[in-house]
Amino acid sequence: MNKPFAQRCQDLVKVIEDFPAKELHTIFPWLVESIFGSLDGVLAGWNLRSLQGRVSPVEYSVAMEFLDPGGGPMMKLVYKLQAEDYKFDFPVSYLPGPVKASIQERVLPDSPLYHNKVQLPAPGGLGLHLALNPFEYYMFFFALSLITQKPLPGALHIRTSDCAYFILVDRYLSWFLPTEGSVLPPLSSSPGGPSPSPAPRTPAMPFASYGLHHTSLLKRHVSHQTSVNADPASHEIWRSETLLQVFVEMWLHHYSLEMYQKMQSPHAKESFMPSEEHVLAVRLLLKHLHAFSNSLRPEQASPSAHSHAASPLEEFKRAAVPRFVQQKLYLFLQHCFGHWPLDASFRAVLEMWLSYLQPWRYAPEKQALSSDSQARGVSERWAPFVQENLLIYTKLFLGFLSRALRTDLVSPKNALMVFRVAKVFAQPNLAEMIQRGEALGPELRKLVIPHRQHRLFTAPTFTGSFLSSWPPAVTDASFKVKSHVYSLEGQDCKYTPMFGPEVRALLSEAQLAQLTLALGTAQDENGKKQLPDCVVGEDGLILTPLGRYQIIKGLRRFDIEYQGDSELQPIRSYEIASLVRLLFRLSSAINHRFAGQMAALCSRADFLGSFCRYHLLEPGLSGRRLLSPVGRGRAANRARGPRLSLRFLGSYRTLLTLLLAFFVASLFCVGPLLCALLLVLGYVLYAVAMTLLTERGKLHQL
Repeated sequence: MNKPFAQRCQDLVKVIEDFPAKELHTIFPWLVESIFGSLDGVLAGWNLRSLQGRVSPVEYSVAMEFLDPGGGPMMKLVYKLQAEDYKFDFPVSYLPGPVKASIQERVLPDSPLYHNKVQLPAPGGLGLHLALNPFEYYMFFFALSLITQKPLPGALHIRTSDCAYFILVDRYLSWFLPTEGSVLPPLSSSPGGPSPSPAPRTPAMPFASYGLHHTSLLKRHVSHQTSVNADPASHEIWRSETLLQVFVEMWLHHYSLEMYQKMQSPHAKESFMPSEEHVLAVRLLLKHLHAFSNSLRPEQASPSAHSHAASPLEEFKRAAVPRFVQQKLYLFLQHCFGHWPLDASFRAVLEMWLSYLQPWRYAPEKQALSSDSQARGVSERWAPFVQENLLIYTKLFLGFLSRALRTDLVSPKNALMVFRVAKVFAQPNLAEMIQRGEALGPELRKLVIPHRQHRLFTAPTFTGSFLSSWPPAVTDASFKVKSHVYSLEGQDCKYTPMFGPEVRALLSEAQLAQLTLALGTAQDENGKKQLPDCVVGEDGLILTPLGRYQIIKGLRRFDIEYQGDSELQPIRSYEIASLVRLLFRLSSAINHRFAGQMAALCSRADFLGSFCRYHLLEPGLSGRRLLSPVGRGRAANRARGPRLSLRFLGSYRTLLTLLLAFFVASLFCVGPLLCALLLVLGYVLYAVAMTLLTERGKLHQL
């Protein structure tokens, strides 16, 4: 273990090549954990998320070669163990929340990934676990390391696209979900000859039952899992199917419809918050899935043109996104739109959403388009995709619009995000497709779709594939749109049309806010900035939604004026704290001792009374008005009598001015005592002049 990293990998390669599967299966869990880290995050493994080629070129190249999907030693080990049908235990407690809760309630999850794998705990065992084949076990750890392993402190400034982990994700996607050809690349070969084709631990689903929208798979009790026989022709794509299901389940299935509805409560506790790296990995998956699905041959692209000669991989391309990704991605995006904490990093979520909305960007024919043909807009070929993903276009657009109205659009980054969304939805023909999709299902509640069934204590009565009882693919466009809305939102959904009055009201509010931005600095007839938009209520002014928007954007604000005791204000940064406290005690003692004399002097009607009032009464106290409605009746009782304030002597500016005056006086051979007398005389003359001007101003006001 103390050897250099490259030497350790060379030793592992020799062990994998020289030892039989019977001995290798005992070290396989340890090896996987040492590479990807432990599930509890204590062991960091190889730190693939922090490993970069330009920082550590030797370690990077060795790790990438060792984990390469096209013949790396690790994949050779996986296939060698796969051929012997070894099983490895994976604890259910580390699965995503909805899956873990479902299995712990003895309800089988919908995903075929978990079928025939759940093992009940034996007496004295460690709890529920899954019995996974080597390929599944390896991919579970690989996918979960994105979530369980925290980046190192020094890795905060590493570009995600340069990390070994994300490059491996891209390689695995390109290898197991190929965009060229109709078959997967052959399995890697061992030195002793070609390894036999390992059968999947669970049968692949029959593609004839891949409906774009369907009723839910029957949930069954985990103790009644029956083995089924799969079509041998589908064995060639079991690795693709497993890889996609593992990535989707581990990265996206952290929210269920029931959990999302509970999260709308303000008292709900956050169950899982994805990181920015997590979102970037999901975006990479979505972009590759679009390229994978769009690589169908033209004669195979239409669901209505199913050919009996189509390979299982081509059938899988057609069904991958709607069958495995759509619902979980919708809930994942909906949660991110509502709960993502930082506006600065929300760009990653936004780009992930926009990548899914534009499958035409990853179509093969896009590369052949010239720059002048881009104005032709979105082809009608994509109308079925828009209809089948209507909520991801419309409802998430409303979610983004609501979030954008609460952000600071003065910030260039936030304004750029709004521009990106506007640019995508402004593509020619896209808005018309969305409108046509909404027109297909205006009365969604007339559709009746069976509720999900929970079979907890009865064994299934059918045999064959888990999906053999599914209805055939639906071709009616109206039914598909309605079924799509119900499958994502549930039976009690309330659909808000994207081009309806509610959305137009939000846009009108945004336009009004932009008008306010242009006029926000305009001044009223009194020369003061206008207050935020508000209405008069029983307790005073109440902000309207527009007023709150104006305050958030900094367009308008209330004039805040301190109206309390000036002597009790917090000590400022330009004041000496100890000196201010000392002067406050001194002035308080003087005011308490001579309160009567000062009141008598200020009550005089001659010049001496005016002189004392100028120094001992706060200026403008009688002209102030209480803005807050709370305590309005007590405001009149807060009038303060004459008092002496020495707080100005605790200011750095005052002391610096006095020191500068004494320094200048010393240059003219004026002593400190004489300088102090001159300063006092000068201030007395200034105070007399100000007293006369103040009294004259009062006479003009009468």
